Amino acid sequence: MRLFGRDSTSMVEPAAAPPGRVEATGVPELHAVLGTPLQGPFPDGVQTAIFGMGCFWGAERIFWQAPGVHATAVGYAGGTTPSPTYEEACSGRTGHAEVVLVAFGSATSYAEMLRLFWEGHDPTQGMRQGNDVGSQYRSLIMWSGSSQRAAAESSLRAYQQMLSAAGHGKITTELLEASPEHPFYYAEDCHQQYLAKNPAGYCGLGGTGVACPVGVAL
Repeated sequence: MRLFGRDSTSMVEPAAAPPGRVEATGVPELHAVLGTPLQGPFPDGVQTAIFGMGCFWGAERIFWQAPGVHATAVGYAGGTTPSPTYEEACSGRTGHAEVVLVAFGSATSYAEMLRLFWEGHDPTQGMRQGNDVGSQYRSLIMWSGSSQRAAAESSLRAYQQMLSAAGHGKITTELLEASPEHPFYYAEDCHQQYLAKNPAGYCGLGGTGVACPVGVAL
């Protein structure tokens, strides 16, 4: 477990959040593993998805290792404070979750990204993931457009049936629109592709072992 967590499992009131800052965090030009630009605009045919599934270090690695992924980046989303720092986000006072931005091409699909999301963590744990406790570690899907929203909702229903059959509890994943009101903020340079730069670094993710039925609509 990392040092800055506040073990807060309640969402902060917007009025109590830190004020943040106008300037964006500087990030590297290229992905440390894939060698592609870390920020958009991405090439034609490349879509983006945003997922929160606990500690973003291990979550990002799941996606950059997947075939068809063009780029990944870690950051903060779903909260109040503009351009938060890592310390602010990990205090639980900004309302943000640690998330991964995934840019993927036509060789894969949003359904496949959802499968990796569901199988890569335990979405029934509420405001925690494993030993990481706090609202910043909650399970989150940030959807863009009606197609992503429908696919995310359908996959949640399908995976809930699989989890229930295996004796697991209710999915607590938050579904939220990626919008100007809820933007993605890039995390600091040192957190981008962290486990590629620090192969022995911390990763607290662990799935349920239950397979997700990709493309099943319920």
